[in-house]
Amino acid sequence: MKDIDDTRAPLLDHLIELRRRLLWSLAALGGAFAVCLYFARPIFAWLVQPLLRAGQGKIIYTDVFEAFFVNVKVGFFAAIMVAFPVMATQLWKFVAPGLYKQEKQALLPFLIMTPVLFAGGAALAYYVAMPIALHFLLSFQGDVGGVQQEALPGVGNYLGFVTKFMFGFGVAFLTPVLLMLLERAGIVTRTQLVRGRRYAIVISFVVAAVLTPPDIVSQLLLAVPLVLLYELALIAIWFTERKRNKASPAEAGEA
Repeated sequence: MKDIDDTRAPLLDHLIELRRRLLWSLAALGGAFAVCLYFARPIFAWLVQPLLRAGQGKIIYTDVFEAFFVNVKVGFFAAIMVAFPVMATQLWKFVAPGLYKQEKQALLPFLIMTPVLFAGGAALAYYVAMPIALHFLLSFQGDVGGVQQEALPGVGNYLGFVTKFMFGFGVAFLTPVLLMLLERAGIVTRTQLVRGRRYAIVISFVVAAVLTPPDIVSQLLLAVPLVLLYELALIAIWFTERKRNKASPAEAGEA
């Protein structure tokens, strides 16, 4: 109890601390947005590379303000990515004083894994899933009954496609962290997760249908990794259970 007793504070002090952490997070997001907005065009140029590699060398905008708002959205999208570690750190600094020492040691690895897994999912979307999906979607160009069918993607639509893909894959790759946290908190057990495997597969395809564009290729590119990540979480939970079971007799012997 000493870990928590040492950090007890009145409600007003907690609210002041929360405000301070929120201000730091907003300042980080605002600073990152200013920088990313300045570099919005180079960032968008990087985002359109999968489209170029898929053979599409033209992108249009039909609304006078569309190109401007796309730059703003690109800046905000990039700012969230850049400022996320700072915001996660501020959240941790607010929550950590209310945790026991053992809980801090248990949760810190998950906090470190979160940006790594999110970045891994976004990278998989950008370098693997998006090129495959774009090649498939752009393959419908050509002659259709004597009429030439040509893809002319708009900048706003393409940006929505990219952000949906990268955020969808990034969030999906946090599945192992979420499941391990739920198991660590005692909300679910590994046995329950194993028994619910068939439901997890169905949920994976539902999530993929929501987070990706409405074509079967894009959905499979997310659903299959989700199922594999679920299995990876089960393996990781099995290892952590073994470690805890070995540690318990040792602690009992010391007592």
